[in-house]
Amino acid sequence: MKSTKNLAQQPQLQLGSQGEAVLELEKLLTKLQVYRQPAKGIFDKAVEFSVKLFQYRVFLTPDGIVGPLTWQALYTEAPVNMPILKLGSSGAEVSTVQEILTITKQYKGKIDGDFYTLTEAAVRAFQKSFGIKADGIVNQETWTALSQIPRGYDPNWFST
Repeated sequence: MKSTKNLAQQPQLQLGSQGEAVLELEKLLTKLQVYRQPAKGIFDKAVEFSVKLFQYRVFLTPDGIVGPLTWQALYTEAPVNMPILKLGSSGAEVSTVQEILTITKQYKGKIDGDFYTLTEAAVRAFQKSFGIKADGIVNQETWTALSQIPRGYDPNWFST
């Protein structure tokens, strides 16, 4: 972790929150280049949008609420609690990987949520391009690299 602050002591923050914790949040979001306003310690719509953008980037549900997982992701500057994916895996997380690898042009198959040989080959190519051990397994290091790929975020897509 990049901070020694105890995550358990961090309050849940959301639209309308104010104070020191919001100031810290704004500073973290600024450092991560998702917030470009002056820090005021007020959780307004601009802060909420930046939180949602960050959450989307690290594969959290973009709800705009800063709870324990969002704090952890902010401090580590990386996705948290992501599953290990490999040949035979399936589900929404596999679809997310396929979507990102389509953006990087390393995956040319159907986005179907099934981790088969085409997905594995694309993961290996992606890992190699990032200087990661190219084993075709999506682990924490690979999730972190995937989170660095710019993806279009549409705030209306995830209405809460």
